[in-house]
Amino acid sequence: MAKRPTITDLARISGVSVATVDRVLNNRLPVREETARRVYEAATSIGYHAAGLIKQRMRQELPEYRLGFLLLRGNDVFYSDFARELELAVSQSQRFRGVATIDFASSLAPDEIAAQMRKLAAKSRAVALVGPDHPTLTAAVETLKARGQPVFSLLSDFAAGIREGYVGLDNRKVGRTAAWMIARAARKPGKVALFVGSHRFHGHELREIGFRSFFREHAPEFTVMETLVNLEANQVTHDAMIDLLARYPDLAGCYVAGGGMEGAVSALRAARPANMPVVVCNEINAESRAALADNILTMVISTPLAALCRELVGLMAHAIEAGAANAPGQTFLPFDIYLPENI
Repeated sequence: MAKRPTITDLARISGVSVATVDRVLNNRLPVREETARRVYEAATSIGYHAAGLIKQRMRQELPEYRLGFLLLRGNDVFYSDFARELELAVSQSQRFRGVATIDFASSLAPDEIAAQMRKLAAKSRAVALVGPDHPTLTAAVETLKARGQPVFSLLSDFAAGIREGYVGLDNRKVGRTAAWMIARAARKPGKVALFVGSHRFHGHELREIGFRSFFREHAPEFTVMETLVNLEANQVTHDAMIDLLARYPDLAGCYVAGGGMEGAVSALRAARPANMPVVVCNEINAESRAALADNILTMVISTPLAALCRELVGLMAHAIEAGAANAPGQTFLPFDIYLPENI
């Protein structure tokens, strides 16, 4: 039977004295955070029986922050997953003890989103939200900034130069990537459809810009049609896709740049066109995986939610502790690409 690690073993492995380890274990005198973490990591590595106690002691010394998050469509699988990852990132933060308050916007109306953000801010040290780039929301962010409350934009940027930071994908690159796939995978040139949720979403606008610019530069033989606004609604997307398939037998490709993927998939399953267009959508879930497996979708571009939430929570804590940034920034996460062969 292996010998149980002792406090002397722990002191030797962590490079500190037995007295220091005793202080960490019993919280007798202040110990530097770096030293306590080194002792905890050593305790974990050797299986020391009180590793959990050390971790508990360390967390007791951390500040407590309440963070507010406003997402869209609470019944949407993507945003439900997003909420779970946010809660996990806050609970696992090593720099503070946190409480995550997560709300879901009841509509896309800028004044309603601004009102919900203000309610969240009233009980939070910092807030982050998905919202449109609209003067009403910008004014609300400016008011919070004047009070010293940092605001972060998620997935789609807004209030540039005023909000504390943007965390999400490089949406112009996302649009170009979708266009690249359609141009490369289409059997022959033809018409290409593009759906956005709203032109008020800066992220959707950037995806459209990237999408169209790629075709102008590298595949001018394709015709990108007038952009369709689906309000990220599945039924609107379904009906519009059925109409596109009926009216344009030369439909070569389609990109759903925002929400509404399920509607596009249901339309393609129902219509089963003889010449299936190349279809690119966003976010991996059970529905998009099944559509990839059935060759309904060609590619899914997905947000790495776990990494995004960890990065966001760290930035929010830094903003609380260090104050507003002199130059509000952008944090781009690399996006994931799913194809029928790698699901």
